[in-house]
Amino acid sequence: MSYVDLTIIAVYLLFILLVGLNTRKYVEDFSSFMVAKRNVGLSLGVVTMLGTELGLITVMYNAQAGVTGFFASFHIGLAAFVVTFLIGITGFVIVELRKLNVKSIPEYYNLRFGKNVRIIGALLLCLGGILNMGLFLKIGAVFIQSIFGFDDKSITIIMAFLLVLVLVYTMSGGMITVIITDYIQYLVLSLGLLLSIFFSVKYFGWSNIFTLLENLEIDNRMFSYDDIYNPIKNKGFSYISWQVVLGFVSAVIWPTAITRALSIKNVNLVKKQYIWSSISFLIRFIIPSFLGICAFIYFSINTDVLVHKTNLSLMPLYLLEILPVGVLGIVVAGMLAAFMSTHDSYLLCWSTIITNDIVEPFLGKKISSQRKIFITRLCILLLGFYIFVWGMFYEGSDAIWDYLGITGAIYFTGAISVVVLGVYWKKASSTGAILSLLGGFSAIIGLEPIRNAIGIKLSNPSVIGLSSLMFTVILMILGSLLFPDIDKGVQKT
Repeated sequence: MSYVDLTIIAVYLLFILLVGLNTRKYVEDFSSFMVAKRNVGLSLGVVTMLGTELGLITVMYNAQAGVTGFFASFHIGLAAFVVTFLIGITGFVIVELRKLNVKSIPEYYNLRFGKNVRIIGALLLCLGGILNMGLFLKIGAVFIQSIFGFDDKSITIIMAFLLVLVLVYTMSGGMITVIITDYIQYLVLSLGLLLSIFFSVKYFGWSNIFTLLENLEIDNRMFSYDDIYNPIKNKGFSYISWQVVLGFVSAVIWPTAITRALSIKNVNLVKKQYIWSSISFLIRFIIPSFLGICAFIYFSINTDVLVHKTNLSLMPLYLLEILPVGVLGIVVAGMLAAFMSTHDSYLLCWSTIITNDIVEPFLGKKISSQRKIFITRLCILLLGFYIFVWGMFYEGSDAIWDYLGITGAIYFTGAISVVVLGVYWKKASSTGAILSLLGGFSAIIGLEPIRNAIGIKLSNPSVIGLSSLMFTVILMILGSLLFPDIDKGVQKT
């Protein structure tokens, strides 16, 4: 990598740090730290949602999907687009939550079902969410190591430095800092992705990408139409169904997305936020997948360049091969932007939930804003240490997206039943909610080390996720009917 590229990257990192530290002055209380005082406009709300969701791990797992599933991998983006768009049109769940002025999903549990449900729900949310973000650092390390060629010791030091950088500015200004830096990072990443697409098409020619892929012969085998384009034949119906579920929960109850909806100025803007975000959600999946396809074609043709790397390394190595000096620096800066924008949002999200929905309710008394900010900053620091250890040393062979889906399912398979039925079914009870939330913990069986320990052999862990989801719905309905609440809570609609 040239000095020009390195200078671009260094300047960008310094700029983000200075911006992040400068926003500290806007933190007045815990509300501004957690949800930016609910004063986020439409354009900023859309961009910060996308900046969070379009992280480096998103880029990497979709590139990996493109390498292994070709154009059939676009189904992930299509599912996310359709579901998010429909939620935006209807306002399903999100509008009702925004009307209640809650700051988090567990806070809704408290209004609807009481303190115990809030604490249990928050604990499972944090367990699933913290495990979910455990691979973020590891995947970032794969990208950086592929680009720069660092040895294992050096990459550990580099990742620690980047993590500390994120910790410093996130602890400084909370949601205000995260939103502003996410905005900048999204713009840089978008430029990087567009440049990557431009030079890919320039290198291959648009029509040649399809022709080359359709005529490739790997190990004396050519790929069929279904292999390349048909997601149902390529992955199976249960897997596609799982993607629809993931798209739904990501939009409705996944904290990093719903926090943005709860931070926006008013109810009317929530729908617009989701409608506009749906289009960009489609793009965030498809563009990295396309780059993965291009990487696969490039290294399949140029076998002398690379034949031994894993599919996760192909995309960054491909960019290193085709991008000119200066452009490579912008693209890498964009990828680092994606890395940081996801880490800051997730660190803030889980830390504020621990403070707001576990510590304070458990103590049974109000905590001052300044005390809550202190506890949240401490949690951010501790979580940063956790993701460094887990992310750098976790061993697992599951595809990234499968890992994220299963760890997230520990929380959302139970939570989606509780939230949806809680909002729209008057008979939903606290007992049903507790059973459903605890039932969601069954999804942990899908985590690869646990599957191996108990001897479950599955090529598609989505089966466990779907089974867990159906199990929690049954528990929610039966628990509510058999053990109804005398006091149905505040939220009755």
